[in-house]
Amino acid sequence: MKTSEMLLGGCLCGAIRYQTQAAPFDADYCHCRQCQLSSGAVMMVWMDFKRQQVKWLNGHVTEFASSDKIRRGFCQQCGCSVSYRHLDYPDYLTLSVATLDNPNLVAPKYHIFTDNQVSWLTLEDNCQRYPQSRSSPIVA
Repeated sequence: MKTSEMLLGGCLCGAIRYQTQAAPFDADYCHCRQCQLSSGAVMMVWMDFKRQQVKWLNGHVTEFASSDKIRRGFCQQCGCSVSYRHLDYPDYLTLSVATLDNPNLVAPKYHIFTDNQVSWLTLEDNCQRYPQSRSSPIVA
């Protein structure tokens, strides 16, 4: 994907719509317990942008404080998990790859919090794996 390409996405019911002004600067699989519980899925796939690269076209996310510094955005009408924000990084916004109109356009580069990956899930990719956050040691 070229960095100048625009991406479009939104929630399940269409109440929230967004577009990006650029490709994400990063993307990952997250297996953390909070992502599992907030999404109802065994993992989330996220993509990262600078906040100014995301334009909300319709509606807005309702945020839930899942911890002191984490805000998880969802659609108040359909419950779709849309966004993630860390208060220590106010210039960045993370969006769910699954909310893209075409999720095939963004591929994750690594796995985080693999210590929480469910045992019955087998993923055969060449992405790096981190037992906790990306700053933790790599698991071979």
